[in-house]
Amino acid sequence: MRRDLVAAALIAIDVHGPNVSMGDIAKAAGTAKPKLYRHFADRSDLHAAIVQHVQDMLWDRIMSTVNLFEDSVADLIDHGIAGYAAVVTEHPNLFRFLVHGHFLARTGDRRTTGGSAGDPALDSARAASNTVAQLLANAIQEPAVDDSTVEMVSYSTFGAVATATDWWLGSSDDHEPAMTIDQFTAHLAAIVRGLVESACALLGVRIESDQPMHVAFVRDEEELTCE
Repeated sequence: MRRDLVAAALIAIDVHGPNVSMGDIAKAAGTAKPKLYRHFADRSDLHAAIVQHVQDMLWDRIMSTVNLFEDSVADLIDHGIAGYAAVVTEHPNLFRFLVHGHFLARTGDRRTTGGSAGDPALDSARAASNTVAQLLANAIQEPAVDDSTVEMVSYSTFGAVATATDWWLGSSDDHEPAMTIDQFTAHLAAIVRGLVESACALLGVRIESDQPMHVAFVRDEEELTCE
């Protein structure tokens, strides 16, 4: 039943955008608001379920277009960004909801841990960043590249993607995005490549973008030694 209610929430968000209410979601589900609270502890619980669904949807779409072991780094970035942009295009209000929605702020029922406000969207982004960071760390397999560096690049990339998407979509009142989806994906892929390449350059790691990820990261001094 929770899954059905999350699906109804996505429909309501697509229609109403960032200002969707519990009433809107209940109406889309064909039920009354009190029934929502039988399956979700509070707004935070429902919001967290929506965020998790979005994360899974993005991951499934991206993973369906790439092969982590065989595709080149360039193809992984290009296809991954294209898959992401396709989902954003299909559900623009969903991303506006995640970035600008006041769903949790209306009742102040955000979860707290250690006295600080929790943000399910941020927590999910952190989890996704950690997953990507682990993939990169395993691919680089270089002792000189510590986990904090890989995590910093992953977090920076997610931040850049989120703000670029927010700019691209604009407000729901805009009739057309600031640029075509092809232009957006090309620019966003270039931004992601730039972040990764610049961070690696600081560490003396060169990326051979036409190679699969597990062999694409090379220490420059090792190359010089071989020569």
